[in-house]
Amino acid sequence: MCMSNNPYATIKVIITGSTGMVGEGVLIECLAHPYVGSVLVINRRPCGYSHRKLKEVIHEDFFNLTSIEQELTGYNACYFCLGVSSVGMKEPQYTRLTYDLTMHFAQTLCRLNSGMTFCYVSGASTDSSEKGKSMWARVKGKTENDLMKLPFDRVIAFRPGFLKATKGQYNTLSVYKWLGWIFPIGRAFYKKGFCTLRELGLAMIHTNFDGFDRKVLEGDEIIELASRDR
Repeated sequence: MCMSNNPYATIKVIITGSTGMVGEGVLIECLAHPYVGSVLVINRRPCGYSHRKLKEVIHEDFFNLTSIEQELTGYNACYFCLGVSSVGMKEPQYTRLTYDLTMHFAQTLCRLNSGMTFCYVSGASTDSSEKGKSMWARVKGKTENDLMKLPFDRVIAFRPGFLKATKGQYNTLSVYKWLGWIFPIGRAFYKKGFCTLRELGLAMIHTNFDGFDRKVLEGDEIIELASRDR
C-alpha cells in the first residue's frame, strides 16, 4: 500500500526471520522508524527483543498457519526475511523450504490483507529465467516470479550481496564477522555487491511511501532507495 500522499501515516508490518541475521537487522530499523507504527514477528523461537511497537507470535509450522490467521490481519506490509542455505541440500528439500514455504505464507497474507506490500529477500545472482545451472538461484528465481503473480498491491524482490550487520545484533553469521574488514573495500570498488542491513531495512520501509514501479532491487538500488529522505 503506497502511502506517499499521507506523510503522517504509519504502517503496520509483519516480519519473518527475525531470529536470523537479515530479519533481525530489518526488525531493528522498523522499531526505530517513526513511520512504522507496529511490528508483528512470526518466529519458531523468541527473537529476544521487547519494544512498545513489537508483538511476537511463536509458531512452529509455517506450512500450517490456520491457528494464527487471526493474528495476521490488518497489516500494510510483510518483510519476508526467512531463508535457509542451500549448502548440503538436494533441490526438492531446498524447494520445499524456500519456494513452497514462502508461497504458502504469502498466499495466506494476500487473502487476509488487501493492498499489502510484500518484500522478499532473495539474493544477488538470483536467476529470473529459472533455467540456469545454479540450483539455489533457479529456486529463488521461481519464488520471485510466482510471488509477483499474487494479487498484492506490490511485490518487490530484494537482491543484496554482502550484507554488513547492524552494531549490537544478536544474530550475525560467523563468516560476516570474519570478513567484515572487506566491506569498505568492496563498497568502494563494487557498490552493487555491498550494502548494510540498515540500508536494506530502510529501503523496505520506503517501498510503502514511494511511488516507484521497480519489482527487483539490486544492491546499489537498495542503497539509493534507503537514502531517500522521509
